[in-house]
Order: sequence, then structure tokens, then C-alpha cells
Amino acid sequence: MTVTLMQHSSLEVCAHAIRTCWQSYDKSDCGGPKDLELIDRVGNKFKHASTLEHLSYTFFIDGISRALLQELARHRMASLSVKSTRYTLKELKDEEAFNVEDKQRAEKYLVMTSSDLVNEMSIKALENLREVLQTKIGNDVAKYCLPESYKTSLTWTINARSLQNFISLRTSKSALWEIRDLANAIFEALPQDHKYLFESCVYTQEDNLEN
Repeated sequence: MTVTLMQHSSLEVCAHAIRTCWQSYDKSDCGGPKDLELIDRVGNKFKHASTLEHLSYTFFIDGISRALLQELARHRMASLSVKSTRYTLKELKDEEAFNVEDKQRAEKYLVMTSSDLVNEMSIKALENLREVLQTKIGNDVAKYCLPESYKTSLTWTINARSLQNFISLRTSKSALWEIRDLANAIFEALPQDHKYLFESCVYTQEDNLEN
């Protein structure tokens, strides 16, 4: 899995939006410490969180499973543009046959788990799909054979308010292990000067032990 931050809003934009409410533009320090404190105070401490929606982030997320993609779809305040299986399954069509010993080669297409049995079954499902692709069946029907572990990629855009919710839910030990890894990777990919808005949302190892 790789996470790349492609673009993000300026913190100054968020501060300007907050100051619009009180017409306090003259108190701005153009994105300096006063504005940063204002964003945290109003958006987080005073819970006027709608002001955080003026901050948005676009990530390219590569190498996650389709199981994780389903989890992402539950976070509705985000935009997803996902790799199309209908148009990209040709990547698998010309591969040689897979067997359960081909874990390293299969990892190009599958997210492996901590269970050897599950991984073996995923490789068998991958081979079943490859065989279907050798027929005249179209990709739009063949994709029904896709295992949940099949890798995909997407461009994902989300605002800061929704991202706080995502990080707080998905760094918890109760979250799916793969989406927990993703949530932590997304936090690490954030601009350094934006992280202070999300630090309290991240479940640490100590938090997870306590819970």
C-alpha cells in the first residue's frame, strides 16, 4: 500500500472562512500562529467543525484490497475515483497459471493476510479469474469472480472534518487491520503544518491497549 498526497487547501483559506463569520479579517496574521490557533479553537475546541470543511485533501491510494475499498465507501463525505476492473483486467489475462506456491507472483494482484489458508484460497480464486479471462466472457461479467483481496487503486478527496472522523474511527484497534494501516499512512502523508488538527484523532498503541 502506498499513499501519496496530491494536493491540499491552504490553512489560510480555513482561517479566512472562520473570520468571515465575525468579519475579523483585520486580526489575521496571514496564516501565522494566530490563524492556526483560531482554526484549532473554533474548529476543534468550540466544535464549529463545519469551518474545517474548507480544508480538503486529495490522496492517491495504491495497492489496497477491494475489501478495504468497500470500507472506504462507507465514509460518504469523500469523493472516490477508482481503478476500473472492466477496463483493466487485461493486466491479468496474459499471466501464466497460478498455484498456491506462487505467493510472491500473486502479490502483484492480491493483498496477503496473516492467514496462510486465506492466502492460498485467494490465489486459487485469482487463477479461477484468470481462466475466465481466457474465454469470450466480457470483463464486466468476469469481474464477478474477483476475490476481495484483489488490489485496486483510487484517487480520494476528503475535507478535514470528515478526515478527522475517518482517522478517529479507523486508527482504532476495532477497525479492519488494513484500513487501520491506511488511516495511519494518511495521517503521516498530511502536510506537517496540518497535522496538529488531527493529532487528537489518532489512536495510539497505548490508547488501543487501554480500550
